[in-house]
Amino acid sequence: MRIANIDNRAALVIGDEGAERGVDLARASQGRFGPELPAVYQVWGDVTTWVSEQDLAALADDGFPIDRSLLGAPSPAPRQVFAVGLNYHAHAAESGFESPTHLPPVFTKYASSFTGPDTDVIIPAGGNVDWEVELVAVIGREASGIGEADAWAHIAGLTVGQDISERVSQLRGPAPQFGLGKSFSGFSPQGPWLVTPDEFANPDDLELGCTVDGDQVQKGRTRDLIFPVSKLIAALSHTVTLYPGDVVFTGTPAGVGVGRDPQRFLQAGEKLDSWIEGIGQLHQRFVADPHAK
Repeated sequence: MRIANIDNRAALVIGDEGAERGVDLARASQGRFGPELPAVYQVWGDVTTWVSEQDLAALADDGFPIDRSLLGAPSPAPRQVFAVGLNYHAHAAESGFESPTHLPPVFTKYASSFTGPDTDVIIPAGGNVDWEVELVAVIGREASGIGEADAWAHIAGLTVGQDISERVSQLRGPAPQFGLGKSFSGFSPQGPWLVTPDEFANPDDLELGCTVDGDQVQKGRTRDLIFPVSKLIAALSHTVTLYPGDVVFTGTPAGVGVGRDPQRFLQAGEKLDSWIEGIGQLHQRFVADPHAK
């Protein structure tokens, strides 16, 4: 199952790549579910059961072409947002750190930075803006103290995310400001939609990557995560309670701009295209701060 946030309403996504159609969930379910995504995650099990009983082809006949400009983040108002650092060995090395042996560094990105998949992003004045493509998991069932074997049953689905990072404000002292440096407006694009785990041959082995103006800067596979999704979700649940709709950025592979020699950062006019196999693509165009002097 694929579900999207179309103009702030939950919609099923039906059809092959390039020919997808949207089906408004609230209308199709005669008001049982939705219309907004936060309400859908609260009854995720009921939603997936209902969808499994439907004739999707018939629903698609009553659907509509998807306007990507109307797409928002698949979980637009989570109670909690978790972002994970150093979760690929090569990225830990390029960042100058040893690979984590216990839980990797965890911080937050603020939901005010959330957007949909196709956006313009302002480069903050004096900033060094970097890319970090990531697999993002959205929680579908409350999880507290769960085991790794049970983790996937608590995950609603997966989407594509960019943990866009402004390195000057992130790294200047006396202590790093990870949350703020990664939460400028538009710094958390996600989408184009959520894909449930059963849609993948192996949800633990997906290709992901991104390009800047067509130049490939990141490419990896999620099988190389130090803490795979199930292990990460289980570990988080032993410290905090995870709630339906919570968003987890699982970490980025090697190839970020700050780890290059010479370092490379995004410039006004450049385009960042990101993808994850079996999910879809994000497209960000970067623009200068109109208020910069």
